[in-house]
Amino acid sequence: MRTPNCAAVLFDLDGTLIDSAPDLMAAMNRLLDREGRAPVDALAFRAVISKGGHAMLAVAFADLDAHERELLLPAFLEIYGAHIADNSRAFAGITDVLAALEAAAVPWAVVSNKAEAMVHAVLAAMPWAKTCAAVVGGDTLPVKKPDPAPLRLACAALGVAAEDCVYVGDDERDVLAARACNMKAVAALWGYRGADERPLEWGADAVVAEPLDLLAAAILDRKALDRKAADAD
Repeated sequence: MRTPNCAAVLFDLDGTLIDSAPDLMAAMNRLLDREGRAPVDALAFRAVISKGGHAMLAVAFADLDAHERELLLPAFLEIYGAHIADNSRAFAGITDVLAALEAAAVPWAVVSNKAEAMVHAVLAAMPWAKTCAAVVGGDTLPVKKPDPAPLRLACAALGVAAEDCVYVGDDERDVLAARACNMKAVAALWGYRGADERPLEWGADAVVAEPLDLLAAAILDRKALDRKAADAD
């Protein structure tokens, strides 16, 4: 294994580390059934998962206005919280990536816009949860991504400088947050996004198609990231 070229790796959760779509969709369909409605369109729902609960409700209850959907958010979160990791799993290759980081003594953490308690609940169902060095959720601070403050807080918890770290996420907000604190940004193509989104235009230092590509393209070869950034200028 090559000598690591970053001090730590930060990950988004949903759509990056974890495929949480099955449990989120099941929760939404339970809510829809309770309201006497048909199940949500699976493709449309999956595309907005990384945008958060409001975006998911906008797909499932498209005929309601924003205020009416807001009233449904607590019920959706309660249903989801009761089944938060029934069928959620790490994306293929993630377990190997995290094992490689542990072997290289590179700490990793999670920075998510999901509520911190829910992040812990999802991670607790994963066999590698104990190797996570820090968690910053969407309610840990008064602000969330794309504000860079959550990433800075995670770096402080790890005792590393932001510019020496890499952040991996599947949404443009992840890239914006990383760049705002001079952190290397990696866009994960295996996550959740709409057909109209263009990850190659987000300004990430690297765009990777599969989790295992992280080891070669981003995490253990930061010089490769520097070269990609220079080539893009």
